[in-house]
Amino acid sequence: MRLLERMRKEWFMIGIVLAIAGAKLKPSIGVNGGPLKPEITVSYIAVATIFFNSGLSLKTEELTSALVHIRLHLFIQIFTLAFFPATIWLFLQLLSITPINEWLLKGLQTVGCMPPPVSSAVILTKAVGGNEAAAIFNSAFGSFLVSKCVRCDVVCMKDFMKLDFFYYLVKYKSS
Repeated sequence: MRLLERMRKEWFMIGIVLAIAGAKLKPSIGVNGGPLKPEITVSYIAVATIFFNSGLSLKTEELTSALVHIRLHLFIQIFTLAFFPATIWLFLQLLSITPINEWLLKGLQTVGCMPPPVSSAVILTKAVGGNEAAAIFNSAFGSFLVSKCVRCDVVCMKDFMKLDFFYYLVKYKSS
């Protein structure tokens, strides 16, 4: 009986493992144009469903009380949009002296500068019993900031644009 209780508690992680195993065994199901139509289901339906379910489960008081935690939101945004990309950049400086493929490093650099997916942030926060209202706000706000503003991606774009890092910072501040 303890195994069944544990499985109920860890349903999300079990689901992730099963999804990965299923994708490994039969990858043709999840390709663009395949039976699951991920270009539609993942991009639109899944994200909308996650936000809809999260919105239904939240009380209005929880959402409004989450909005006033300015220090929490500042910490999350600075960590996600500045600290993490800078840390990845430092890590990549160490990896650049190894024989790892240059394009693999550039891919890691790009992924390190992207905001976390909104759906993942909300689902994982809910799964561990975290502040779901703050997760929803920060996911939406962070995605808005990334889409409308230039952020610490200067670190990411440095190698791709072949510009000197400090020159780019000066140019960015003057515009």
